[in-house]
Amino acid sequence: MDSTAYPLEFLYDGHCAICRFDVAHLSRHDRHGRLVFIDVRAADFDPAPYGRSRARMLARITARRADGVVVEGPEVFRLALAANGLGWLAAPTRWPGLARITERSYDWFARNRVALSRRFGGVFARLTPDCDHGSCRVPHP
Repeated sequence: MDSTAYPLEFLYDGHCAICRFDVAHLSRHDRHGRLVFIDVRAADFDPAPYGRSRARMLARITARRADGVVVEGPEVFRLALAANGLGWLAAPTRWPGLARITERSYDWFARNRVALSRRFGGVFARLTPDCDHGSCRVPHP
């Protein structure tokens, strides 16, 4: 576990159903409090401390490690999964060849996430746990 990475500020698009689904699941499994979730769309969000515009953060998932290093794209998910003890799931995405495929796949998803959320958002909304005060439950359809 990279102690310079945590707590990790995980910046996400709160208007994206798929993004909220990911945040809910990562939050539910964050038993050690290593992840801090910040909605980039929140009215009081200030992008200045991250050295990026809100638009750039909405274009690519962004996180800030505890040591102040800002990361984007698949590395954000690698760090978030590692925080939950699931780093082994993402480890192959660093392998030569697969790293390039992962990056390209993520770039495609990032460009199309709004349309994908519109099309499949209802499915993700039904699957997204409703979390409050440290406990989560999957909403009934």
